Amino acid sequence: MQRLFSTFALALVATLLCAPPALAWGPRGHRIVARLAEAQLTPQAWAEAQRLLALRGAQHLSDVANWADDLRNTDPALFQRTRRMHFVNFHSGDCIYDPPRDCRRGECAVAAIEKYSAILANRANPPAKRAEALAFVVHFVGDIHQPLHADYRHDAGGNDFQVRWHGRGTNLHKVWDSLMLDSTHLSAAQYTRKLQAEDSSIATGGTPVEWAEESCRIDRDDGVYPRTHFIDQAYVDRELPIAEQRLRQAGARLAALLNRDLGNG
Repeated sequence: MQRLFSTFALALVATLLCAPPALAWGPRGHRIVARLAEAQLTPQAWAEAQRLLALRGAQHLSDVANWADDLRNTDPALFQRTRRMHFVNFHSGDCIYDPPRDCRRGECAVAAIEKYSAILANRANPPAKRAEALAFVVHFVGDIHQPLHADYRHDAGGNDFQVRWHGRGTNLHKVWDSLMLDSTHLSAAQYTRKLQAEDSSIATGGTPVEWAEESCRIDRDDGVYPRTHFIDQAYVDRELPIAEQRLRQAGARLAALLNRDLGNG
């Protein structure tokens, strides 16, 4: 038993040392959010979105949905300047957002959405700047709906919480970012259709602050952190519907934000 535990511990440490920190929903999750949002845009907002997307060589919101993560490899300097905008760290499990404490220098997902939404909405800004803001908004709205991106446990949003998934070591953040979604074997397009076919009564209002506080409460109350370090099917059966609900909420709320920012031309 001692040897088995030591082997398990070493495997977890090796995984932690070798794997790069996970950022947000994986590529599939962000594309799903973007596809859900695009289907809910008004004609006016969609026309303006298309104009801005074309400046980045893109046709759909899903084409730019992962750009902010891809900066890690394509533009490391910009990635370093924006890397703290992918999440917000709450001070405690009260899940009450306090900007001076939780978003120093305006570097968190809440402030990032507010900042880039304002840039996007102001048509006096250069089109290229607004197009970049659109890509950031699409990504960060997805991020803020991932419960581990509004964490208070001081473990890098679950990146430092090591678990076993189907016999191999990984971390809790990776489970939520991509492994649970990938386990369905649905493409982003198929997953989008699945979620669109479900009950459409999604609250589209609220603010980035409220979305972050929601995520924090889910992280706190809904069993996101397993009692053991083994992710079993019972965990997936319980938590995957929560992840899917957050994707649907992110898509609906992103659409509402873009309809406001882009639909007033």
